[in-house]
Amino acid sequence: MGAASCSRSLPGNGFQRVFPGGFGIGRPLIVIDRRTHEVIGSSRYFGFDPEKSEIEIGWTFLARSYWGGKYNGELKQLMLNHAFRFVESVIFVIGETNLRSQKAVEKIGGVQIGRRSKTDSHGKTIENVVYQIRKPNAADEQSFIQ
Repeated sequence: MGAASCSRSLPGNGFQRVFPGGFGIGRPLIVIDRRTHEVIGSSRYFGFDPEKSEIEIGWTFLARSYWGGKYNGELKQLMLNHAFRFVESVIFVIGETNLRSQKAVEKIGGVQIGRRSKTDSHGKTIENVVYQIRKPNAADEQSFIQ
């Protein structure tokens, strides 16, 4: 990534304290600002489904000072390019009221394909929308990678 890079180590700057549930699921990719060398966020792959040739990208958090810039798009592009070496489809499960994240996924080509409900540990129903990005065909692949 131009402005940021990914690492597989846990951050030491409080992300775990703020998002404790996200750190119990798999191993996060840590986003580091190449200019300052500081951890600015994390994301992860989850829910690989070999029958559907699909994986989820999610639990992405960036420090507020990095919202609205190029970092999220670069991070997702890097993760998508890697995922499409192994699967045909990537999904994003986003809270129905999280319009900022929905718009960010739409901006990188995500198409809403459905909804999901789940019950949290307190018995509360959480409504989500599901977005999908399909692997580009060979003719489109070069433009997607860049």
